[in-house]
Amino acid sequence: MSETRDPITLPSHVTGSGTLDRLVETARDYAQQAASENTLKAYAKDWAHFARWCRLKGAEPLPPSSEMIGLYLADLAAPGNGSPALSVSTIERRLSGLGWNYTQRGFTLDRKNRHIATVLAGIKRKHARPPVQKEAILRDDILAMVATLPYDLRGLRDRAILLIGYAGGLRRSEIVSLDAHKDDTPDSGGWIEIFDDGALLTLNAKTGWREVEIGRGSSDQTCPVHALEQWLHFAKIDFGPVFVRTSRDGKRALEARLNDKHVARLIKQTVLDAGIRADLPEKDRLKLFSGHSLRAGLASSAEIDERYVQKHLGHASAEMTRRYQRRRDRFRVNLTKAAGL
Repeated sequence: MSETRDPITLPSHVTGSGTLDRLVETARDYAQQAASENTLKAYAKDWAHFARWCRLKGAEPLPPSSEMIGLYLADLAAPGNGSPALSVSTIERRLSGLGWNYTQRGFTLDRKNRHIATVLAGIKRKHARPPVQKEAILRDDILAMVATLPYDLRGLRDRAILLIGYAGGLRRSEIVSLDAHKDDTPDSGGWIEIFDDGALLTLNAKTGWREVEIGRGSSDQTCPVHALEQWLHFAKIDFGPVFVRTSRDGKRALEARLNDKHVARLIKQTVLDAGIRADLPEKDRLKLFSGHSLRAGLASSAEIDERYVQKHLGHASAEMTRRYQRRRDRFRVNLTKAAGL
């Protein structure tokens, strides 16, 4: 059976026409926007890995077999070929990737089937560990990081990326998907508006559209809005992607939007250059910091009511926000005393 069934097609009993064919193409375009590019790439790798595993075991990946998927999960948790075991979160991600791929091929993966559910429950019970959190980039850290950047065009861009990402508590994908205006590009993830008091970012985030207000800082040297204005002015950007590549000599802004991997590389490089956590070997320092360090840094540094941080980060629950707060006072609210004990 084919593994590449087209997820969007006309019913077999309907005759195609110019109008219907165009609608099929439009529907396919919308379907491709159902998940982020990074998620789709991960799901494609998940499917390729599972398909290869099946063939090595003398089986086929289609149609879905709950028994084989249960065995696959067990092999990921306790490989018999000397490969390192995957974490519980990675195994769950792999299973989600298989579910998505089966859906695209017209099948349904029943995750509640006992061959899958009980194996996964056992893996969680035996191997689950508390999540390893990335270290937060705090106020002094971010200032030291931007201080390492030059004042050429590329430096202006990277300074704006770090400060806007930090003050906005943005994901790296949200940073690079920004456009100068609404509807500038088909792949836009949001746009910016600059006012006297700050910048308003309208983002198409995981939880839907949301607005992020970034106020002006206490000085031009640390102000994210000023850094953004400087980049837009000297890069002559008034349409399309906000953060773009530069020419090799660093003197011209190009049209191509930056990849979100640039943000990750920028954070790691400036962490090293600024000497943050210099007590650790370089490889350990690099493991500690990622794009999430910006969001965790804002959540940990902003001494304001938790609900405002939750709204700013676009979290659906206060519990999720607390996961990002590395320095919060866990006993600020004492229910023991409040209960009279």
